[in-house]
Amino acid sequence: MVRADAQRNRAKVLRVAIEAFAADGLAVPVHEIARRAGVGTGTVSRHFPTKESLFQAIVSARVEHLVERARALEAGEDPAEAFFAFFAAMAAEGALDRGLADALTGAGFDIDAAAEATGLDLNGHFDRLLTAAQAAGEVRADVDFADVKALLAGCLARERTAADPAARDRLIAVVRTGLRPESHP
Repeated sequence: MVRADAQRNRAKVLRVAIEAFAADGLAVPVHEIARRAGVGTGTVSRHFPTKESLFQAIVSARVEHLVERARALEAGEDPAEAFFAFFAAMAAEGALDRGLADALTGAGFDIDAAAEATGLDLNGHFDRLLTAAQAAGEVRADVDFADVKALLAGCLARERTAADPAARDRLIAVVRTGLRPESHP
């Protein structure tokens, strides 16, 4: 049985790590998370042996939320709107959480492996949304999933540097227009 103080410390470390990664990205050192939580680095290490295991605990909840969103969209009537809505949701989530944005763009954390470890296939859902939109003739057939991830990374990078709050929406509109087939009105 885990002691009550150990449970409190674990919860405190997770809460502080969520805030730190969201605000500062994955570059926050473990010793800084421990300092902000008011515990020693040994306490952090007992609960999370590596920085990756700490981030894994945080990402699992985020990935689960995104997969639930993707599933709901996959069940919808309009494959193009489902794909573009999920793209926008991924960009919005990344804008709110710099650590998640880093993970989504492959900067310092393998979100694909993290998602697989939870049994959730985030990229699989995203790719199925793309494939369904392409099959409906609403997204260019020559675009692949790597292209979509690169576009998402660009939106997330712009979000970090933009002083313009409408920048993300403008970029998503550009992505939407650019991914439509030439024959699309």
